[in-house]
Amino acid sequence: MSDILSRRTVMKGAGATLGAAAFAHAMAPLTEWTQDLSVDEFLRKHYKELTRDEMARILVHLKAEAKQKYGRDVDIRDLPPQEGVSFGYALNLSVCIGCRKCAEACHQENNHDRKTGNSYIRVLEMQQGSLDLEHGNANYDHPVPAEGKYYLPVQCHQCDNAPCVKVCPIQATWKEPDGIVVVDYNWCIGCRYCEAACPYHARRFNWTKPEIPPEELNPDQGYLSNRVRPQGVVEKCTFCLHRTRAGRLPACLEACPTGARVFGNLLDPKSPIRWVLENKRVFVLKEELGTRPRFFYFFDK
Repeated sequence: MSDILSRRTVMKGAGATLGAAAFAHAMAPLTEWTQDLSVDEFLRKHYKELTRDEMARILVHLKAEAKQKYGRDVDIRDLPPQEGVSFGYALNLSVCIGCRKCAEACHQENNHDRKTGNSYIRVLEMQQGSLDLEHGNANYDHPVPAEGKYYLPVQCHQCDNAPCVKVCPIQATWKEPDGIVVVDYNWCIGCRYCEAACPYHARRFNWTKPEIPPEELNPDQGYLSNRVRPQGVVEKCTFCLHRTRAGRLPACLEACPTGARVFGNLLDPKSPIRWVLENKRVFVLKEELGTRPRFFYFFDK
């Protein structure tokens, strides 16, 4: 945590030297990239250093802020990983029809900016017999499924050997005990090293402040998942941890009309994901990179 401590110490030292008003002015070039973050938010402790009382106060503030901005009551929780749980996801490519219902559900569930139509899921239209992602088409606009094609949804693979975590210069992203890779949105400086390091193109950068109509805001939110993210930070799929850590399924799975998606606890021998891993021929994308993903693919035949 030395990088974290040094960063906060330097910032606080500068604030004590300059005074609050002068410090805020001096910080303007840094905070302009995250225009919807106050200086206090920008200087917030790293997530791992926050006490329960500090987090409770932050959640109260965030809820009040959402009420003021959107005119709606939201429930923002900080759900910890559950003991004895290690999440995994599998996708049956034999029945995926490329409808993109999963991407639409992700867009709505995770409070993405409506103008960009952003989602953590890309569905690639692939030539049958090929696994060359570079030739996958994510922008098809014809009826699906198309003859001679299959469909490959790609999202964060929650790698056990995650390149994104390794390259972050300030430890703003890390892997949780239940296998989910998360981001501290208030700690991220927007350098995008993690985005460049991800071999699955699974991270997104907020170039502008997200805009969401109040009536479309999802009020069920998590501090490390789908609360509205600031401008200038990187974000990613978290297996809908605000849902899954509460015993629910990811939104993308519930939206799939063909039952192509399977999710569960890898440590539970009776879970659906364990059945798939033990009874199907599964594979992971770019296995040669040694990222050890928790996102698996399989075909029925």
